[in-house]
Formats: sequence, C-alpha cells, structure tokens
Amino acid sequence: MENQFLLQSYQLGDLKLNNRMVMAPMTRSRSNNPGNVATELTAKYYEQRASAGLIISEGTYVSKEAVGFINVPGIYSEEQIEGWKLVTDAVHNKDGKIFAQLWHVGRLSHPDLHEGELPVAPSALNPFDKAYTQDGFVDTVIPREMTVEDIKRTIQDFKNAAANAVKSGFDGVEIHGANGYLFHQFFNLYSNHRTDEYGGSIENRAKILFETLDALKEVISLSRVGVRLNPSLHGIQGMMMDEEAIAVHEYIVKKLSDYGLAYLHLTEPFTPVDEVPFAVKNVAEHFRPLYNGTIIINKGFTRETGNQVLENGYADLVAYGVPFLANPDLVERFAKNAPLNTPHRETFYAIGSKGYIDYPTLGELNLN
Repeated sequence: MENQFLLQSYQLGDLKLNNRMVMAPMTRSRSNNPGNVATELTAKYYEQRASAGLIISEGTYVSKEAVGFINVPGIYSEEQIEGWKLVTDAVHNKDGKIFAQLWHVGRLSHPDLHEGELPVAPSALNPFDKAYTQDGFVDTVIPREMTVEDIKRTIQDFKNAAANAVKSGFDGVEIHGANGYLFHQFFNLYSNHRTDEYGGSIENRAKILFETLDALKEVISLSRVGVRLNPSLHGIQGMMMDEEAIAVHEYIVKKLSDYGLAYLHLTEPFTPVDEVPFAVKNVAEHFRPLYNGTIIINKGFTRETGNQVLENGYADLVAYGVPFLANPDLVERFAKNAPLNTPHRETFYAIGSKGYIDYPTLGELNLN
C-alpha cells in the first residue's frame, strides 16, 4: 500500500492538507486551571500530532452555560483566546492545520457545574446519563427548557466563539451537532418536545443549526466551517433514535450542501444498530449521495478500512481518535505499516502529562 489514499494530499477549500488523515476531536480534560485555559502542555500535545492532515481540537465550550465536564478548555474569554494561541502557533510551526470544535452539551450537564443553576436544553427532559464533576460522575437532572431568548443568546455564543477562534489563529471551526449534545437534542423527538418554532417539524428542529451557520458567516467564511453529525447514535449519551432520526439528518445534510462548508463530519454508529429500527448501519455510504462537498468519516477505522472507504468514494477524509491519541506519529506509522502503541485508557481524562504527551514515536522506540 505504498500509494495509500490516506497519505495523499487533499485540497480543503483554500487549505492544502498534507494527507487525508484527520485527528478527531477528543476530550482530554487537561485544562485543570481556574480559567479552563489551554496551556503549554496542551500546545505540546497538539504539536506532537501536527503531521495529521487536519487536527480538530477537543470540544471547546462556547460559554459558561455550555459546560458539561470539568477541566475542559473554553473559548469565551480573552485568557482562553491567549491559551489557544499557544496551540495554533505550535501546530502551524509544524506545518499543520487545526480547526476548533465549538461545543455546548445542553442537558448532559449538572447544577454543580453551573453554580447551582440547572443546565439548559430544548425541553425539560432528563437524559438519565452522567455528568463529570469535581465529585466524579454524577447523575444528570431535569434541565431547564430554553426560552426563545435563550436560543438566540446561544446562537450568539457560537458566533462569538467562532470570532474568538479566528483571533486564536485556528484555521477554521467545527460545530458539534452530534453525540447527544445540544444541537442533537434539538433534532431528536425524544429530547425535543417543543411546540414553538424550534420544535415539531423536521424543519423546525433543525432550525437552530442553520441560524447558527447564518450567524457564523458574519465572522468567518463558511468555507472554514465544518459540521459534525451522528445520525445513528442510539442508546448512549442519553440519546435514542426515533422514527424521524434519519429523515431529519437527511434534511440537514441536503440543506448543508448549499452552504459551501469546509466539510461534513459524519460518524458511523457508536453501538451495534442491526436490531434498531430506523437506523442506518453504513452512514458514509448512505449520506454520500446527499452531500456535494467534502465528507470526513469517523469511528473505529484502521489503516486498511480507512484506505478502503476512501477508495470506495464514500468519504474524502478519515478521522482517527484513539490511534492519534496513543500515536503522535500515526501518519508515519501508517506509511510504514508499523505497530501502534497501546492506549492507556485510565489516563484518557486524567490531569498532567502522563498518557498525554509521553506516548513514544517510532524514532524514540528505535533509540531504546
């Protein structure tokens, strides 16, 4: 596989990517400081992985109201902007490209993370999941249903976060519309019982996403904006598929084709969905004909299956999560078909450098 599809360069709008391997967004919980700021340690982590064609940052909160996990960096304060500059400078100095993932968890949070206030969501419906707080994982609660004013303010928060990402030196941004978080909660009939303009019909439930994109284009070219979706998410993060789950995503994907985005980032099912009515098992294959732009596909790909999905034409780029986490030189390892490091799952959300910046490269292994 000397001429691997994964190792070919790719033109992403006006950005030239050195290869088709994307580092997926992964929460790492290393911003354990009062301002939840990215640090030199964060910068080192991303710098080590800058050989990826594109890095998508860990989810970064667009506001204090968006928070759902401790020790996660935000992008709503001047201090946070300065922290992210360390990261983008480090990646660019290694000829890398990096987008910021803009994140709001909605109901997947807890009052302990909001000074006793309830988290907000489309409807007052408990996801019956867990939130990660200073006391560890605790049960979620019934959130406060967002008013229309809340929704408009949240759209503004995403706009401000995108402007801050530009100030921070990011090459673009990704809206996190997947995995049971705020936008996904609006899309889903089990989490959205609204009867106003943001509930009911497919068009109404998708409205917040398109209003957010319309707001973002005032501060960043939509050719530097991606959207992440997970159409067949079922049984985790408080999300269950409903009978319109695929239909609402088909509507969204078709409409996104007219927005001239940087990319559409799709995720294959997190869990087996063979027995789930309404689910699509092969997401990239299903949605490829509906979208006329760049598609990134994610979830559990190997060197072989990543090359195969590109060869089949179902996607243009492949995102790798844990393989990049444990192998800062994953691109080189794929090029040489070299063995991969074993990930240390107990340190995925720990603090400090262990399991973060101490995974060895091939060169370091050879020295030993």
